[in-house]
Amino acid sequence: MVSAPLAFTGSPLDRADNVRADPEALAGMMNWRAKLLALDGLMPGMDDMGVLQWTTLADAPEDAELVFLGLDRSDGGEKPCFAAVPSKGDAAPRMANPAVWQMMTALSPGDLATYGAARSIVDWHARHQHCAQCGGQTTLAKGGWQRNCPNCGAQHFPRTDPVTIMLVEYDGKLMLGRGLGWPEGRFSALAGFVEPGESIEEGVAREVLEESGIVVRDVQYIASQPWPFPSQLMIGCHAMADDDAVTIDESELAEVLWFTKGDIKAALNGDPDAPLGCPPKQAIAHHLMSWWVEQ
Repeated sequence: MVSAPLAFTGSPLDRADNVRADPEALAGMMNWRAKLLALDGLMPGMDDMGVLQWTTLADAPEDAELVFLGLDRSDGGEKPCFAAVPSKGDAAPRMANPAVWQMMTALSPGDLATYGAARSIVDWHARHQHCAQCGGQTTLAKGGWQRNCPNCGAQHFPRTDPVTIMLVEYDGKLMLGRGLGWPEGRFSALAGFVEPGESIEEGVAREVLEESGIVVRDVQYIASQPWPFPSQLMIGCHAMADDDAVTIDESELAEVLWFTKGDIKAALNGDPDAPLGCPPKQAIAHHLMSWWVEQ
């Protein structure tokens, strides 16, 4: 296990599935005590202290679909928390958006986890207004954790896409890649989506082989992280290689290199003379590299 909390984990809200499944109980919580998460599109509203802003349900548009996020018991009470579905979603990766990284740095771990879950679910609703089976207009159900199609009866559920992200080791060195368009010297762990019909271990082996030509074995799970851009579960793993002869996939990566433990440690410590730059602390790759150095 990694030694530090991962970004987007540790939300203080009780998701209260029993409330989601009870329409009468849910309706009873839509009152003056309920809190509405302030969102500007899909970006969170924050005060000058970097704290999530909450308003009341009166501030939601009259025709807004409201998603039940859970119960806030932080002050000894029980305040229902909601978020409104925006007019449109955004499935594009947000890795290069400076405002996103600034937000992740500013918010407390609990607020970041609450926002991450809210962003994923309301974005899914905004992009799944129609039934994938018949094309009919769908309606929000189960407090926003389901959509139903009145036309054909199909039920749709929020999706989370599994992504393996893996450290590959050989002879005391770690293989890392630099993506196309990344700054010179910026490296990270290889990663890729798990495909239908694959186990996590098979996904790791296939992605590493496709991107680097390296055959791996002894895949080990380390940790996971939800990543709400748009809605992924990053599954951190470690694997061993039997050789270091790289054949790079130039359609996905600019470089694939091997680094020593000293190289990685220097980069994690912010040494300007380190031969590589590490991913930011909010990314699971940073935690995986720290885990490897500490072994």
